[in-house]
Amino acid sequence: MDVIAYLAPLFQLNVLCAIALGTLGGLIIGALPGLTATMGVALLIPLTFGMSPVMGLNMLIGIYIGGIYGGCVSSILLRTPGTPASAATVLDGYPMAQKGQAGKALGMATIASTIGGLFAALVLATLAPQLASVALEFGAPEYFALALFGLTIIASLSGDVLKGAISGLLGVLISCVGADPISGVLRYTFGVSGFASGFSFTPALIGLFALSEVFVQMERLSVKDQTIMTVSGRWPSRQDMIESWGALLRGSLIGTFIGIIPGTGSGTAAWISYNEARRSSKTPEKFGTGYMPGVAATESANNAVCAAALIPLLALGVPGDVVTAVLMGGLMIQGLAPGPMLFQTNPDVVVGIFGGTFIATFFMFVFGMALVPVFSRILMIPRHMLSILIVIFCFIGSFAINLNPVDLYTMVGFGVLGWGMQKFGFSQAALCIALILGPMAESNLRRGLLQTSDDVVAFASGPVTQFFLVLTVLSLAWPYIAKIRARRRAN
Repeated sequence: MDVIAYLAPLFQLNVLCAIALGTLGGLIIGALPGLTATMGVALLIPLTFGMSPVMGLNMLIGIYIGGIYGGCVSSILLRTPGTPASAATVLDGYPMAQKGQAGKALGMATIASTIGGLFAALVLATLAPQLASVALEFGAPEYFALALFGLTIIASLSGDVLKGAISGLLGVLISCVGADPISGVLRYTFGVSGFASGFSFTPALIGLFALSEVFVQMERLSVKDQTIMTVSGRWPSRQDMIESWGALLRGSLIGTFIGIIPGTGSGTAAWISYNEARRSSKTPEKFGTGYMPGVAATESANNAVCAAALIPLLALGVPGDVVTAVLMGGLMIQGLAPGPMLFQTNPDVVVGIFGGTFIATFFMFVFGMALVPVFSRILMIPRHMLSILIVIFCFIGSFAINLNPVDLYTMVGFGVLGWGMQKFGFSQAALCIALILGPMAESNLRRGLLQTSDDVVAFASGPVTQFFLVLTVLSLAWPYIAKIRARRRAN
């Protein structure tokens, strides 16, 4: 009966409208090249201030789900990924559009995204409570080892291990600004009283992902837009569905598994799913030529990550990917702390998020199929007008949260930092997640050592702590192991 009572607020008209608008807005943001789901969530977090937790958080989740799906639109029609998660969709989606099957490709992308999203939402609702019950037994050593594992994952999965490590360490250093978590001594504030509690998280995210993207887009305004293809038809044939069924299921499973691992993301899941679909296919030569299972594999995987990435965020307080790291800002605005205690103190919010994920996925399917014929018009919105609107929202959103001018400096500073990181190939995701995991690792390390009187052996004696420490070592060693295996195969 409690579950039914917790789900009831989801079906209020204002909550349904918020989820629908979030999903539609995310779809449009994702469809426009350069405007990522991460940027959309970061930009619109301030709008949830004053909303109920269930309404505000589910609107952000709707933006997330719609944004990841929306990236397939420009991938298929322009050969330009709307989001990094849809990069693999270009391989078969664009060739289908060149054959005059853009509508079918978009239709399959919508169906695959829905199946992957619903599968992962079901796993979220069943696995997250179980994981949270286990995490309630965690102490300071276990949380330190978990945070350390998350930090090594983001460093090793950033493509360039050195640049990933630098980004992660920079994030940890920035997270040290403010009061010491144990002694309260101020660190690295340079006499600025506004930084006594550290950098405000939400303005930092807005600058890092939204304002930095504007700077990048300003450099590209002189580039002429590509020709947009016309769209007709939307439903894949029965034969298309039969051929794609295996890729759909495999992509849903891979996306769910990848989403649960902290520090990964939709882009990783899409590429792995695509490669597995091609490897297991009886006709691998068709992939890359406009083959429907290629679209099904990538889109089912990248949308499955959306719900799955919420599992470690809600159950452990560790974001599954960069968008859920940004979603932590939405939780903070609502006065909520993600982690196992959230299931004890705010079960209504947790159940509301579970139900809202299903509803947002449903809206994504409805809007996706309904808008297939008009997707080409969405892509005609002038880039310079979007850039002006985004800058205005960046300043309004950053200032409105705390009414503190220091937050504007934080937002601009992180915007310049994010632009520089993109320009020189450093991972913004690694820095963002390190901003979250750094304080978690530091405070739990120092608290745990205080509890054990600085006895490192006693600190690391727990089985869960040792498990995560072993995973940490494997995570650091894996890129080098992979290189050695690749050399051996080449020889």
